[in-house]
Amino acid sequence: MLVGILKEIKSEENRVAMTPSGVEVMKANGHDVMVEKSAGVGSNFTDEEYIAAGAEMVAEPSEIFKRADMVMHVKEPQPSEYEMVREGQIVFTYFHFAPDEPLTKAFVKNKSIAIAYETVEGAAGDLPLLTPMSEVAGRMSIQEAAKYLERFFGGRGLLMGGVTGVAPANVVVIGGGVVGTNAAQMACGLGAKVSLLDMNLDRLRYLSEIMPKNCFPMMSNPTLLRELVMEADVVIGAVLVAGTKAPKLVTREMLKSMKNGAVIVDVAIDQGGCFETSKATTHKDPVYEVENVIHYCVANMPGAVPMTSTMALTNATLPYAVQIANKGWKQAAIDNNGVKTGLNIVEGNVTYKGVADAFDLEFVPVEKVLQ
Repeated sequence: MLVGILKEIKSEENRVAMTPSGVEVMKANGHDVMVEKSAGVGSNFTDEEYIAAGAEMVAEPSEIFKRADMVMHVKEPQPSEYEMVREGQIVFTYFHFAPDEPLTKAFVKNKSIAIAYETVEGAAGDLPLLTPMSEVAGRMSIQEAAKYLERFFGGRGLLMGGVTGVAPANVVVIGGGVVGTNAAQMACGLGAKVSLLDMNLDRLRYLSEIMPKNCFPMMSNPTLLRELVMEADVVIGAVLVAGTKAPKLVTREMLKSMKNGAVIVDVAIDQGGCFETSKATTHKDPVYEVENVIHYCVANMPGAVPMTSTMALTNATLPYAVQIANKGWKQAAIDNNGVKTGLNIVEGNVTYKGVADAFDLEFVPVEKVLQ
């Protein structure tokens, strides 16, 4: 199979879908790899390193779309790329279709094979291709919150961990999954008082065992959330419902009760966000204020640390990419439930229910397209 690695064109996105070592693995499995020139520069991988690994460097993305059997991105294809995707071509990337109707309809129209990183499921029902970026985003969320708490950036002027005789910041983390756990660990490490909310008792028992003493895992409910938000200096939105829009858990009315200069970080913004007042921002213009509360809603947070993110992402995605290339998308999906759950739109059919429900489109069970 001929695999194409595209340069990211989303604003301030410096990751790349495959490292040179990943190219070497694909070559060892008998596949050819095309890489768009300068695709890896933002992650500190040079064209020369890709060439040494056996890649063919090409100047234009149109050539990759024209020739490759499978193209790989990090972020969702941008509008300028929609018309370049060929019928039957495999596109393997983070799509996040549910909050993006134009993207969804473009991929129904082009009849390609859209395999979404974010819905690939592991044997335990986990999301192995989302996990590494969730780890990065969770940890980054606290770094950014700590920065924007500084008075210079409009925050309350608090040090996250306080000092001797001075109380630390109150941090509320909504969601005890990978993002939330990593955010809570970072905040605890800085010395903050952390309330970690989830709705799964088994998960809360586990978190109670492993988290530091300054972390308080609690069963989430609307009353508790309203009370905690009022006292919070930082709120981290870390709620994910795979493949569907994130629920709006913090309303504008709740925002009015928050302290002036408090910071919220919406890590769920790729799926529409879990704050009513969230709207996607960029690394160049990352924050805005509503009701005197600072909102950080950057949609590609791991893009700020692209070298770490690219290596972590390749570690996770490469085994799936190799299977798809070795067997073809259909046989790989039959043999591997992870690939099967990653199929979101296949030859014009919406095969992921959360995406179909988001836009009232006909849902076609994935088993039908695998017959």
